Amino acid sequence: MTAPLPPKPPARPDKVSLLRYLRLFRDDILSAQPAKLYRAWMAEFRTPFFRSFLLNQPDLIQTVLKERPDDFPKSGRVSEGLRPLLGNSVFLTNGETWKRQRRIIDPAFEGGRLKDTFPAMWAASEAAVGRLAQAGETVEIEEVTSHAAADVIFRTLFSIPIEHEVAAQVFARFRAYQRAQPILNIAAFVPLPRWMPRFHSRETRANAAKIRGLIAHLTAERMKAITAGAAPDDLATKIMTTADPETGERFDTDEMVDQVAIFFLAGHETSASALAWTLYLMALYPEWQERLAQEAEQLGAGEPGFAVMSKLRLSRDVFREALRLYPPVPMMVRQASCPERFRDRDIPNGAQLVLSPWHLHRHERLWDNPDGFDPTRWQTENGKTCQRTAYMPFSAGPRVCTGAGFAMVEGPLILSMLLRRFRFERIEGRDPVPVAHLTVRAKDGIWLRVMPRN
Repeated sequence: MTAPLPPKPPARPDKVSLLRYLRLFRDDILSAQPAKLYRAWMAEFRTPFFRSFLLNQPDLIQTVLKERPDDFPKSGRVSEGLRPLLGNSVFLTNGETWKRQRRIIDPAFEGGRLKDTFPAMWAASEAAVGRLAQAGETVEIEEVTSHAAADVIFRTLFSIPIEHEVAAQVFARFRAYQRAQPILNIAAFVPLPRWMPRFHSRETRANAAKIRGLIAHLTAERMKAITAGAAPDDLATKIMTTADPETGERFDTDEMVDQVAIFFLAGHETSASALAWTLYLMALYPEWQERLAQEAEQLGAGEPGFAVMSKLRLSRDVFREALRLYPPVPMMVRQASCPERFRDRDIPNGAQLVLSPWHLHRHERLWDNPDGFDPTRWQTENGKTCQRTAYMPFSAGPRVCTGAGFAMVEGPLILSMLLRRFRFERIEGRDPVPVAHLTVRAKDGIWLRVMPRN
């Protein structure tokens, strides 16, 4: 058997002038990152337009995300790039507005809710297997995983499959939006005056408006069902009927549209990205693929209970390793709300602080074999330490992704279901190149050869 190829590390130019950096940044933020940033604890970027600081030192990241999050709110400049779709969602807000939104949303994901949503995840996984069986031998995997992740979201949120007319339209429009919108646009770094138009293409605005209109229709219909006492017990119903324990207020229909938009973005786009890169890694490492396929036989025939997830340990470790190498959200930006001093450098009020899973997860001074694919690392002392201090695919602290536990069930489950039925093989000359759209995707898609087992 031919030895598997290690995943190629991202492009890392040795030296990047400001002009070249801005040119590379315009084309793709990931390609602009020089090699030294994967070794640095902190780096400063200074231009006539902005000052920003990349933080890789674990204790500084802990200060910003966990110890003093109110002093480092989400950057308002970054939100400009996502505002047309997400409105005033929990992903973009800060302060008391954000705290109120989380008080209403968090109960929907607590306790036994994962167990309650498991049948919907299982049904979506079976549907994904059925679609892939009809897809042919050469397959663009990101399309497959996007379809599967969107199906999970609609089944768990609104109790409808992706084939539902409105769900299908949302999915189609979102695919177009995803490809047209970078994760960070120029508004994230250039302090434009309020009266100046923001840099959103006509296509971006049109797709965002259509998506929000479709979500508004679903939300209004659910509100009617709740009023009539006929609503299913799913995530949408739970969120829409939960009152803020401090004020007694609930989300109105307009607020719910904002929140559903981010649930779809965070729960569909990120899961699809992570699952697609995991399948690519399985094609590169067939011995791991076979181990997971064998483990997946424990799923048995018919729908198992939620407890079966405890048996998918290898699948979970592989998915966790894929999240390390290809974190769906490569960079997060916070803003200093007061003057600060980190590593003997003055951080001025208003400076942008970049917290980058993309750099942190491959940091040469933190991880053993940082660019290598090694799911066994999570059982080592280095892996356990880094998981606590240098691993944040879902962010960290009070703003950690509400659906993190949800994703760590969905990803390994769909992965196991697919590997149980299919073998995924690399196509010579078509290795994917990671780029940042709304999440880390492949420049020209992830193309794999898919063969049925048995």
